[in-house]
Amino acid sequence: MAEIPTDFPTAIITSHINADFDALASSLAASKLYPGAQIVLPGSQEKDLRDFLLQSSSYFINVKRLKDIDLDKVKLLVIVDTRQKSRIGSLASLLERPDVEVHVFDHHPPSIGDIKSAKTFFGPVGANTTLMIQLLREKGVDISPDEATFLAVGIYEDTGSFTFSSTTCEDLEAAAWLLEKGADLKTISELLEHRFTPEHVKLLNDLLNTAATYTLAGIPVTLAKTSSPAYVEDFAVLAHELMDMEKLPVIFAMVLMADQVLIVGRSRDERVDVGKVLEAIGGGGHPMAASVTIKGLTLAEAEERLVAELHRQLGTEPKVKDIMSYPVLSVLPDTTLSQVNDKLTQYGITVLPVVHEKKVLGLISRRTVEKAIYHGLSDLPVREYMTTDFEVIYPQDTLAKVQELIVNRRQRFVPVVDKGQIEGVITRTDLLQILSGDAARRPEALLSGKEQRKNVLSLLREKLPSHILDLLMNAGEVAEGEGFHICVAGGFVRDLLLRKPNLDMDLVVEGDGIAFAEAFAKRFGARVRTHRKFGTAVVIFPDGFKVDVATARWEYYKYPAAMPTVALSSTKLDLFRRDFTINTLAIKLNPKEFGLLIDFFGGQRDIKDHIIQVLHSLSFVEDPTRVFRAVRFEQRYGFRIGKHTLKLIQNAVRLDIFSRLSGKRLLAELILILKEPDPRSAIKRLADLGLLKVIHQSIRLGSREEKVLTQSYDVLAWYDLLFRSQRPRRWVVYLLALFEGLKFQEIQEVVDRLGLVGSKRNIFVEGRKVAIKALDLLSGRSFVKASEVYWLLKGLDIDLLLHILSITDNEDVRQAMSKYITELCDEKSLL
Repeated sequence: MAEIPTDFPTAIITSHINADFDALASSLAASKLYPGAQIVLPGSQEKDLRDFLLQSSSYFINVKRLKDIDLDKVKLLVIVDTRQKSRIGSLASLLERPDVEVHVFDHHPPSIGDIKSAKTFFGPVGANTTLMIQLLREKGVDISPDEATFLAVGIYEDTGSFTFSSTTCEDLEAAAWLLEKGADLKTISELLEHRFTPEHVKLLNDLLNTAATYTLAGIPVTLAKTSSPAYVEDFAVLAHELMDMEKLPVIFAMVLMADQVLIVGRSRDERVDVGKVLEAIGGGGHPMAASVTIKGLTLAEAEERLVAELHRQLGTEPKVKDIMSYPVLSVLPDTTLSQVNDKLTQYGITVLPVVHEKKVLGLISRRTVEKAIYHGLSDLPVREYMTTDFEVIYPQDTLAKVQELIVNRRQRFVPVVDKGQIEGVITRTDLLQILSGDAARRPEALLSGKEQRKNVLSLLREKLPSHILDLLMNAGEVAEGEGFHICVAGGFVRDLLLRKPNLDMDLVVEGDGIAFAEAFAKRFGARVRTHRKFGTAVVIFPDGFKVDVATARWEYYKYPAAMPTVALSSTKLDLFRRDFTINTLAIKLNPKEFGLLIDFFGGQRDIKDHIIQVLHSLSFVEDPTRVFRAVRFEQRYGFRIGKHTLKLIQNAVRLDIFSRLSGKRLLAELILILKEPDPRSAIKRLADLGLLKVIHQSIRLGSREEKVLTQSYDVLAWYDLLFRSQRPRRWVVYLLALFEGLKFQEIQEVVDRLGLVGSKRNIFVEGRKVAIKALDLLSGRSFVKASEVYWLLKGLDIDLLLHILSITDNEDVRQAMSKYITELCDEKSLL
């Protein structure tokens, strides 16, 4: 072990961010080895430690604030309980200075990227404080009973009171020495006693109900997850509590807090080094206890990253040669497209390699062949239309490489080549079969029957009309008879839990959705409208009621945010494609499980916490209209957009991803917002987020526009009370209000952007012009006869009439308009 110098310049002692008792106890011991050195913690501390520093006199521990230290004067940096640059915060800048000497005291095993130091003190012990005590004893440094007590707390904490398998005889010897020096066991017990808050109990219950166990290399590894709108103090304690309650050998507990995910790992199995696992994804710790904080990812994405790393370190990945398909079906370059089509049809495949003398020249897909034949090119050779833009893979490559090509690069068919010659192929179907057959990729619920599910049959009976409940039960019976699994999902389930009416049903079928729809329709004498390309259908009942049916297919999500390290059930994968966690809930309809609520992604929790959260970070890139949906749901339900989701929206606005959004889709989302009972708060939220400029750069929400919106709301409410047969289009009235302040040319640009044509275009352009002209004529006269009002307004659409009422402040005009709407507009001219 290197010698500690007795003569040293200005020094500071530090440890890792989120310092615990072991970190501060080690710092205290270091201050005894380096008299005069200042203890400076680089960031926040764990709650128990912070409370100790605030509440106790702690006269023997002098911790300085970082802002009170002149770093330019520092010549010696002493680091305890870590050797990772990323874990010492802003003090890492001192590592770049050649005039600063660095000494490290750490019990964590060496790893790549460790801090380079002039002196390193390492010992494979359970607590870093033990290492420091060994040095104190070697140097003959004496300590007080208070100091002995605090040093003992560090050892007790990091060894789990000597129950962790990382505990060594040196830890016990160090504790014995501290007892000889007067350490107080009662104080130690009080300091380490964890007091659970109601929030802790709620989160622990979430962890218990979401916990699922993977079996990797014969080792059960449990993952549990939860979320909280605010920062959770002492989350690591919950991981330890769950581990003790269920006697788990390995646990990774995850929590989404605001815009970051915290993962805490604990292991009692020496074969699983949680420090190594979490270090690979940006964290650190030791083999038995470690953590990582990940920013910029959703909970689902963080889970995928963790599972991928677990498989990499613990799983046994097969080689390409073990999983490829062979012999290879192929065609020659001169084969006609007609002959290629026959071969594709004969074998029921979608891609063929074009091969000459065992060398792959290109790939040809069924889609390309069918298009070419449609255009009369069936006699041309395949070499004219094959693609030469493809990647190959080699027999010794791993499954991870296969996933990279098929998922990230979206190449559904990969030739396997050895020494330039084709030896086999791997398709997306091959990969799916491998993943679905791997028990390590199918986690089992920790608690039987509690796999993020509960039965809501009583709620269905309470809230649904009897004929709708019967319809759902019949759907389950039909699916059962056809050999399919079926559930109802999405907004219907969300609103059921919120106790809000919604009979817009979305049925998801594991199997053949169209076959189910046809059998279901037959039972009720209904019609079916199918979309075979997408495996969807609409069942239209004799009374006009409609039910959407979708096929849940086994296929990979097309964005790298959802790496397929877990073979998801088709229903789970279908739900993962949805926009927000609150829309990922589903209810099983098959008779044996009817009413069972499925919640893979924490939708119940987010409904309870009133939060709108996306499932993956590319959600708005994939579909920019989801931004408008987030605002609509937030304002409709009185929820709030989660911090990470809000940041993604702000990024989307900054990157202007809406420029590629078609006017038709933008209009559809705007109409849904403007059809809300009171869209004013949603419009204001759009303005605050900079989303009104997506419609047109000139649209603003100033005081005048807000006044017109409010008057539009009041006018529509007034008109509703008249109970007239002619119903206004609310979205038109509100969109006209948003046009207030725009020039005529700008209005035309908005109309073009939104793709409005025909009568819809006319009402916003020519119709609005006529309405404004009528308003000007009415406003310019002190007295207007009823007949004059009649002829001025005759023929104007009710939407335009209500718009005039919304934008005028002239009381005479408002009275004249009211009289026309309530009395005159139905009159017939005698001329």
